[in-house]
Amino acid sequence: MGGGRGSDGDQRWGERLAAAFRRTSDHPAGDGVGQRDDPAGGPGHHPTRLTQDATASESGVVQQAGRDLNNTYVLPSRQPVELPYQAGLMPPAAPAFQTRAATKLVVAAVAAGDAVVLTTKVLSGLGGVGKTQLAVNYAETLWAERRVDLLVWVTAGSREAIVSTYAKVAEAVTGRAVDDPEEGARRLLEWLRATSASWLVVLDDLQDPRHLDDLWPPRNGQVLVTTRRRDAALRGRHRRIIDVDVFTPEEAHAYLAATFAGHLLDGADELAAELGFLPLALAQASAYALDRVLSCREYLARFTDRQRSLGSHQETVATTWSISIELADSLDPVGLARPLLEIAALLDPNGIPLSVFTTDTVAEMLDATPEQARDGLSCLHRLSLITFDPASNVRSVRVHALVQRAVQDQILDAAMPALARGAADALLEAWPEIERDVTVGQVLRTNVDTLASLARKHLLSFEVHPALFHAGISLARSGLVSRAATYFRGLHEAAEETLGPDHADTMTCQQLFANWRGEAGDVAGAIAALEHLLANRIRVLGADHPHVLATRTSLARYHGHAGDPAGAVAAYEEVTLDSVRLLGPDHINTLTCRHGIAYWRGRAGDHAGAVADLEQLLADLLRVLGPDDRHTLTARANLARYRGHAGDSAGAVAAHEKIVADRIRLLGPDNPETLMARANLASWRGRAGDPAGAAAALQDLLADRRRVLGLDHPNIAITEANLEYWRTRANE
Repeated sequence: MGGGRGSDGDQRWGERLAAAFRRTSDHPAGDGVGQRDDPAGGPGHHPTRLTQDATASESGVVQQAGRDLNNTYVLPSRQPVELPYQAGLMPPAAPAFQTRAATKLVVAAVAAGDAVVLTTKVLSGLGGVGKTQLAVNYAETLWAERRVDLLVWVTAGSREAIVSTYAKVAEAVTGRAVDDPEEGARRLLEWLRATSASWLVVLDDLQDPRHLDDLWPPRNGQVLVTTRRRDAALRGRHRRIIDVDVFTPEEAHAYLAATFAGHLLDGADELAAELGFLPLALAQASAYALDRVLSCREYLARFTDRQRSLGSHQETVATTWSISIELADSLDPVGLARPLLEIAALLDPNGIPLSVFTTDTVAEMLDATPEQARDGLSCLHRLSLITFDPASNVRSVRVHALVQRAVQDQILDAAMPALARGAADALLEAWPEIERDVTVGQVLRTNVDTLASLARKHLLSFEVHPALFHAGISLARSGLVSRAATYFRGLHEAAEETLGPDHADTMTCQQLFANWRGEAGDVAGAIAALEHLLANRIRVLGADHPHVLATRTSLARYHGHAGDPAGAVAAYEEVTLDSVRLLGPDHINTLTCRHGIAYWRGRAGDHAGAVADLEQLLADLLRVLGPDDRHTLTARANLARYRGHAGDSAGAVAAHEKIVADRIRLLGPDNPETLMARANLASWRGRAGDPAGAAAALQDLLADRRRVLGLDHPNIAITEANLEYWRTRANE
């Protein structure tokens, strides 16, 4: 199977990454971002403390954003969901589920009395023993018998996943938009602690006990955790450990008896013993035997011929997998099951979007159509090699980690580089241009992280794969600028170690780290890092290289944020001359520099000059990029801003109303750039004579910014200061 990017693929990914970088990478993330525009004496006139949201475009030269007084552009507040309510995506129940000793222990623990009902039960054990299915059965039983009012299923692969799910449930049960995800998680725990409703929280596949620090649900409900870990941190007061082992001989026989009928059950006990009573292996063997109409004894003969040793569960699953994959590969569409499973084996076991497997990239790797790839997934599901739920938008494909390891062991070393890069290409292609659903971005980032943990050297072999860049950009575009800075710091260190400090991609990682460091509030640190990078880029690339121009552009921007708007204008003017000479007047870097000149000219007090510059720039942006481009929208916002400074406050309000509507239409209501536009609108409502309306709008915006951006984002403090300012003005 193929896997690398050919010339067409290189062009496609290059164009895709270039588009992303125009928004968020080597170019600065926004000029003049985050400043307030309050009347004289307001707290917004302290530029050293002002930073805009990290996902503004590189020409994002606007003040912070607000909400319309009449809530024209705001989604209506929700009512709390009615109980009973189920949240989270629970894996489907396995056929022929068997009641086991561990099942009875869980049920008995609940029925034993209040002290046990308050106990947290942790299911630990090796892969493939059926921990998740025990949890599914227990949860479904309680739900079907209406013994819980709230059922929450959390795929606990990371702390981010746990916090995100908690925050969504908090929003559902309280009917209020949560603050930042961590605050939302705390709100859910408080709600659980205070409610009289009965509830069950299942945390499935906990990867690290530290991910539950301060996130353990309270004792007045039921909590079930599945994990392979046996750390001491899992033990403690009111936590009961239930070890889940393989089937007992009786349980294995009952499972096979529920699966096979008549003479096909012949040899069941021998087969169970040979498979080590491992539920996962028995499930795969049963699926294969039923498809071939084989008895247990006949399957055992094939298994024995295939397996050389039975020293571990891993080898057992490897053998059952190898038998099953041959059959899956023979089904229509022939030959697709194995390469599809190899791709899935490198990604997140807890969920891969279907869209990854129906990309043009995978179609090229398989020499098949997206429809055939989907049918191939169905073949894998038919033989219990994966769980395929096409109705799920973001976690369509799940693969047991034990199956993944068995598949990984069979991938030839020579095939791994192309396979890993092909999987990364598919993730990048599946990434939506605008992440309207935060879960989509989270799941795709987790898949990139999983792939990188298994095949980082192949994703950094001669370049930094664009998917690694895009995962960090996704963090930033989601408003997680501090995490984006941390991510790119780590990626820079890895690239420096693998590719060397002078590789172009290593220096791009350094630029990204510096940019998001500045967006997170460390302007001085960003300037120091960019000055160091500039010297290196000039040494390696020459003074006229476009990357050098991009670094100079970022430096101009952050010098403005450091309190020197006149110096920023001068620096931008110098870069603009070189950019026109080297790249042309219509290049994005040239347009960005012109925007920087206009913005910082206005910040230096020359409002009329800023208006004149922006009017000319807007005409060129409309011609080159079109009306819906982020740069065009940002130029419109800044033009409205400085026209307002020149005395037309009502016109500024009207212009910002249109911009908010366009941002929502193009980016969605939670995009940080939409929030920025709303803040602009709120601020100009206040300047136009409605301070009470501005305060009300900013109060609403504050909750949304906390929810989307997180409490540590600089725009939170800015919004709080703006809110206090307009409240004071309203009470005068």
